[in-house]
Amino acid sequence: MTGETDLTTLLHNLSPSLNPQDYVFCTIADAAYGDFAEHKPLASFMETEGLTLVLLKSSADKAGLTYEGSFKYITLNVHSSLEAVGLTAAVATRLAEQGISANVIAAFFHDHIFVASADADRALAALQSDSFKIVAEDLV
Repeated sequence: MTGETDLTTLLHNLSPSLNPQDYVFCTIADAAYGDFAEHKPLASFMETEGLTLVLLKSSADKAGLTYEGSFKYITLNVHSSLEAVGLTAAVATRLAEQGISANVIAAFFHDHIFVASADADRALAALQSDSFKIVAEDLV
């Protein structure tokens, strides 16, 4: 199943939804993939400095891991291609206009935008607004 690449189509069909759970980003030096698997990380990424894990806040607390801030994520429920151009920029720009930081994880079918938990409802509203779709048309 091929994902959508047309930016106008993507922006008009975002259908963003908010996951209500709090997540955190943790880094563990000298860790390897599979470490902390019992805490069921949502995502992981190996960096030079260590293994980054995206975990439920409650799981990180249980494991005694340190983190800075908590986040919720918004899933863009449109099947975007990994080769689509401009979607991340349009979403990040819209959130930046609202003073909201966006941390994007692109998976095979959807993009997931992590925002500070305190900003989550405002971020969702910004991406759902009709004015975003109108402004987004100017980007293409």
